[in-house]
Amino acid sequence: MRLRSRNILLAAAVAAPVMLFTFSRMTAQAPQTPGQRPTPAQRPSWTVGSQGPLPEHAKFTPLQAESGGALFIQNCAFCHGKDAGGGETGPDLTRSKLVTGDKNGEAIGAVIRNGRLDKGMPRFSLSDTEILNLVAFIHTQQDASMSQSGNRRGVDESDLHTGNADAGKKYFEGPGGCTQCHSATGDLAGIASKFSGLRLEMQMLYPRDAKTKATVKTKSGQTFAGTVEYEDEFTLGIRDSSGIYHSWPMTAITAKLDKPVEAHVTAMSKYTDDDIHNVLAYIQTLK
Repeated sequence: MRLRSRNILLAAAVAAPVMLFTFSRMTAQAPQTPGQRPTPAQRPSWTVGSQGPLPEHAKFTPLQAESGGALFIQNCAFCHGKDAGGGETGPDLTRSKLVTGDKNGEAIGAVIRNGRLDKGMPRFSLSDTEILNLVAFIHTQQDASMSQSGNRRGVDESDLHTGNADAGKKYFEGPGGCTQCHSATGDLAGIASKFSGLRLEMQMLYPRDAKTKATVKTKSGQTFAGTVEYEDEFTLGIRDSSGIYHSWPMTAITAKLDKPVEAHVTAMSKYTDDDIHNVLAYIQTLK
């Protein structure tokens, strides 16, 4: 099965420290109809994850599931897969007993709010409406999964072994321009032994650990260089080669930033699907 790598990246980039793609939060609710699940706005006393009474046969609307799908891509897809069918680290939610036992969000909502820290799942600070939409999407995906035959779930490493390594090497060393920053015998030596499958593709397309470097010059003429530890529109903080942290107001310095991730973002607009698969095939040989 040949996967569309851009879709894989959308799922993987969610958990990266810097978001590559931004999805709109569609949280509008359709008017309530008989049998429809009440929203928090319609029923102020209800909180997702509470044990309060809820309709026995409540139904989710397509709009709730669609809105929940956008939120799921943003917050959950890297671990649980873009279709909730399981990912690199998270289980298949369409086969989850907790999801099956959940009726109106009381069980799923509690997990979203409280997290499962012992299993690496963080808490999420989302509104009741957003959590309800996530619940709608997860239940919809489980219903769809149960209506299909077959047992194949998630992304297998074999799904990503579809490119041509020789073509990938030529692209890497030629039109891709990858050798301007990387070397097969330098920073990428052994990378395929450290990462595999979807995680390796994510590192190739959008490296999580790529650090921004900065050269800073103060108004007094002092120059500092190091790795950016904090940056916003008002403040820049770096850690120099000695491990010392320095911070300045943006108005007090001039700074030159080297952001290697930006080169990967730019490359995404140039890649064809074949380029992605071929370069990945080449990277998979660097063990």
